[in-house]
Amino acid sequence: MLAYLTLIFSCQFLGELLMRGLGLPIPGPVAGMVLLFAFLLWRKSVPQGLDVVARGLLQNLSLLFVPAGAGVVLHLRLLGEGLVPVTVSLVLSTLLAIAVTGGLMALFARRKPGEGA
Repeated sequence: MLAYLTLIFSCQFLGELLMRGLGLPIPGPVAGMVLLFAFLLWRKSVPQGLDVVARGLLQNLSLLFVPAGAGVVLHLRLLGEGLVPVTVSLVLSTLLAIAVTGGLMALFARRKPGEGA
């Protein structure tokens, strides 16, 4: 189990190194999860131990948001100063996410059962 937790954190670390090294504006953990996803695609299965570790992390995911929430409260003044840009970006990104999700659902709904990807 420790090996799979190490795998997850190693992918995150490699993603961070890769993004900082290339100077790309993509969060390192996101790149790390893409690396992990590519590894799982290459392997063609999810190891049982990785599944157990991932489920454990997902079950306690709400605890991982406590530091972020504390940071928001700590810097509430800064958030208030940028209220308009933050609000506009939240609304636009939400609308974009809804549009993309709806478009993908419409695309997938048109496919016949049994059609390949």
